[in-house]
Amino acid sequence: MKASIFITCICDSMYPRVGESMVRVLEKLGVTLDFPPEQTCCGQPALSSGYWDYAKPIAETMLAAFAHSEYVVAPAGSCITAVKEYYPVLFEKNSTQYRQAEELIGKIYEFSEFVVKVLKQEDLGARFPHRVTYHSSCHSRRFLHTDQYIHTLLRNIKDIDYVPLPHEEACCGFGGTFSIKLPEISEAMVDEKAKHILETKADVLVGVDLSCLMNIDGRLKKQKSNVRVMHIAELLDEGLRT
Repeated sequence: MKASIFITCICDSMYPRVGESMVRVLEKLGVTLDFPPEQTCCGQPALSSGYWDYAKPIAETMLAAFAHSEYVVAPAGSCITAVKEYYPVLFEKNSTQYRQAEELIGKIYEFSEFVVKVLKQEDLGARFPHRVTYHSSCHSRRFLHTDQYIHTLLRNIKDIDYVPLPHEEACCGFGGTFSIKLPEISEAMVDEKAKHILETKADVLVGVDLSCLMNIDGRLKKQKSNVRVMHIAELLDEGLRT
């Protein structure tokens, strides 16, 4: 099987190690990977802020970059949601681009979804002897409905001490431009999220969306917490080498 990595902006600029973990895990599962160098931002910040004219040429670059990919795998549910939710509307007046958008939508997957749904792998043989809790990101939970896949992966990790996060489904307060436009509300939300994480006494918080993890990690560090914040690809990668 062949797949292309869509790295996303935050992963590329802030968490390249997550991309490296994702590649190592997928290659161990027998996937042949490539990285289309033409890829760029999916346009989500502009799209969600209403700057559709600005976002369109960015989205066109995405269509071209992955036009020949068999599958596309990304470490962020929010970026995939932007493609699936906005691209059909963005290109609805151009039949060729609309068809290209539909093709991309049909082959783009969040990492955990790709592993379980496409590769049919539920138990990777990973071992992770730590207390772990999980934050459910808004886009992955409410739009993509991919929570089931990460729960499947976590359930099959050996020696893991998994503890449910109180109000797992509650937003962490990031929301991209939301945290900039309404910082007081955003801060209160991430404070509450951090409080619930600390209540679990977990060693590790795991998630699937790097924007959320970045926000939560920043708040935990500000509170001098030692909780490790990890993407599921990192956890699996470490677990496969333990």
